[in-house]
Amino acid sequence: MSLPTAPPTSPSPSSASGAPARPPGTTARLLRRLHFYAGVLVAPFLLIAAVSGGLYALAPSAEQLIYRTQLHTDSVGPAQSIAAQTAAAVAHRPDLTVSAIRPASEPGRTTRVLFDDPTLPESTRLAVFVDPATLRITGALPSYGSSGSLPVRTWIDGLHRDLHLGEPGRLYSEFAASWLWVIALAGTGLWLVAYRKRRRSHGTARLLTVDRTQRGRARTMSRHAVLGVWIVVALVFLSATGLTWSRFAGENVTELRAALHWTQPVANTSLTGTSPSGGSGHGGHGDHGGMSPTGADGTAFAAENAGYADTALALARSAGVGRADAVEISIPAEPDVAFTVTEVRAPWQFSPNTAVVDPAHDRVVAVNWFADWPRAAQLANLGIALHMGILFGLLNQVALFAVAAVLVAIIVFGFRMWWQRRPRGSARPGRAPSAGALRALPWPAIAAISVVAVAVGWFIPLLGWPLLAFLVVDIAAGLWRRRRRA
Repeated sequence: MSLPTAPPTSPSPSSASGAPARPPGTTARLLRRLHFYAGVLVAPFLLIAAVSGGLYALAPSAEQLIYRTQLHTDSVGPAQSIAAQTAAAVAHRPDLTVSAIRPASEPGRTTRVLFDDPTLPESTRLAVFVDPATLRITGALPSYGSSGSLPVRTWIDGLHRDLHLGEPGRLYSEFAASWLWVIALAGTGLWLVAYRKRRRSHGTARLLTVDRTQRGRARTMSRHAVLGVWIVVALVFLSATGLTWSRFAGENVTELRAALHWTQPVANTSLTGTSPSGGSGHGGHGDHGGMSPTGADGTAFAAENAGYADTALALARSAGVGRADAVEISIPAEPDVAFTVTEVRAPWQFSPNTAVVDPAHDRVVAVNWFADWPRAAQLANLGIALHMGILFGLLNQVALFAVAAVLVAIIVFGFRMWWQRRPRGSARPGRAPSAGALRALPWPAIAAISVVAVAVGWFIPLLGWPLLAFLVVDIAAGLWRRRRRA
């Protein structure tokens, strides 16, 4: 991890080729120093991410309780048409342009009619909730992103993502995600090395359970390591998926996926050149007497188009899309643009298929099947839903909350180990693991580690730059200590 000369050791035996052999335990020393410094410096950021992430994991269920008045209804009777429900919402907010509809997915739920509202932040629309049976408006709330997060979940999401500090705040979460997988894998490697060592010396050792015969720092280490081994896969997964949302590493991930053709296909919604002969693109209402698709005329255009929502959904279902009921019907606000019916993220819904339909001409223009996506795009979509606690519903949310709680415990045990490492009777924290492990490696190993570190650091800048800064400071400190001794 550092380049200062290691303390003098006894001469090492030479290999058959005459090259000096690597001192025993060099790899473990390198991992220990990396794990220690990364843990101490990054752990406070990980602690914030774990606490806010744990809260966000439970937010979808909490949302159902907090906003039960808007999301649920006790009325009975058959649901009225989607067009009638949308018309009720438009009458409630005639000043806004309707952009999409999320019909009630089951009895007892309300329909969510989404409006473009220029007074709301980016990626946020106003959701007007309508009772499907009575057409009563049950409320209106800002709805954020494709997940449809309501205000409480949106606030927790902002806390987890950027501490409500905007772009500068995103650096904290990217820094935590960039180092989480490094810390987790280095710690697992150290525990496996210690396990093998105990097996050789004592004949038995514990890998996945805490050794309660230990006391003091050894017992704290056992708790810290065992918990880490149990959730290491989850931590690496959260780190990888979290980086896809980040600013710097996220841009590199996007460019890599585009270069490898791993991106999600986008359905073409243009009807230009696809309308039947003699048609206007919307069967006689596409021209609207020269209406402009913007401003007040655009609002009226979208409101009239909403009358085709029932037909659009029926066409999509005839093509095999939207049978699970958790769908969003987009409403075009300009001529020659098709409707889209998309299966939105919902518990146990694994295939977000999209149908492009032209209800004015009663036809399905195209279907974007999830099964046809590149494998990497499929995994990315499912991984994001899993990270958000949506894919497996309440089970998913409880599991994520448990991982967050265990990560908090691991961090606490890690700092306790550092405190227990201090000299007896001293108030100062314990010393860091000794330096010089990297210098003790053979030159080919040093070159390989350097190449990998540079490549990974370039792809994940908030891993690379802090690592470089630490190396510079560590080398300078080692040289200064050596000069003092001299």
